[in-house]
Amino acid sequence: MRSLARRSFFPLLLLVSVFLGACSLLPEQIDETGSWSANKLYSEAKQAMSDGAYDKAIKYFEKLEARFPYGRYAQQAQLEVAYAYFRQGEPASTISACDRFIRLHPNHPNVDYAYYLKGLANFNEDIGMLGYVSMQDLTERDPKAAKESFDAFKVMVAKYPESRYTPDATARMKYLVNALASHEVHVARYYMKREAYLAAINRAQTAIKTYPDAPANEEALFVMVKAYDLMGMNDLRDDAERVMRKNFPKSEYYVRGLNRPEPWWKLW
Repeated sequence: MRSLARRSFFPLLLLVSVFLGACSLLPEQIDETGSWSANKLYSEAKQAMSDGAYDKAIKYFEKLEARFPYGRYAQQAQLEVAYAYFRQGEPASTISACDRFIRLHPNHPNVDYAYYLKGLANFNEDIGMLGYVSMQDLTERDPKAAKESFDAFKVMVAKYPESRYTPDATARMKYLVNALASHEVHVARYYMKREAYLAAINRAQTAIKTYPDAPANEEALFVMVKAYDLMGMNDLRDDAERVMRKNFPKSEYYVRGLNRPEPWWKLW
C-alpha cells in the first residue's frame, strides 16, 4: 500500500510543479500608467490628491519622478509627495520627504514651503484648545515634537523672512514657546505636589531662562516663591516675589495658589 501511495504522490507533485512553472511565465500585471506622459501622471496625481486618495497620489508622484527625473514636474512631485504624506497624517514620512527636498534643492524657489511643512508636521495642535479643555497633564507629553517644530519654523523665518509662510510660522512659534514653557511649569508643579521643592525650583528657572517672554512664566515665578517659602529660604523667596509682583502685580496666583480648576470630565 505504501508503494502504491508513493507512486500516486509523485505524478501529483510533478503536476503541481509544472503548474507553478507555467504561472511564472505569465506576463506581469500591466501598469496602466506605463504609456502616460509626465503631464498625464502629474494631472492624475493632483486629481487623486483632490479626491483624498493620498496613497494613489503618492504612487503617481513617485512614478513621475522615477520616469522623468529631469523633467519640469520632477521637483514639484517631490514636494507634492511631502504634502500628501502630511494630509495622510504621517509626520515621519512628511519630515523625511521635506528633508530630502531641502537637501536636493536648497535653492529651489519653493524650499521655504518645505521648511514650513516640516514645522507643520510636528506641530501638535491638541496641546492647545483640546488639551486645555480636557486638562491633560503636560508632564505626560513628550515635548520633542514641539521643539523640532519650533526649530523648523525658526530656520524658515530666519532664512526667508519675506516668505508668505513667515507670518503663520511666527505665530506658531509664539504658541510653541508658551507650550514648551508650560511643559516645564507643569513638571515643576508635579514636583511641588511631591514636595520635591528644589527640583520644582530648577524646572521653574528653566522655563524663565529658556522662554523669558512666555506667559507661563507667571506661574513659574509663583512656584519659586512657594518652594522657597516651604524650604524656609526667606531671602530667595522675597527676591522671587519682588520680581513676580513687579511683572504680574495682579496675578491670580496670589488668590488661588497652584490649585487648578477641575477637569471637565470630573464635573459629573
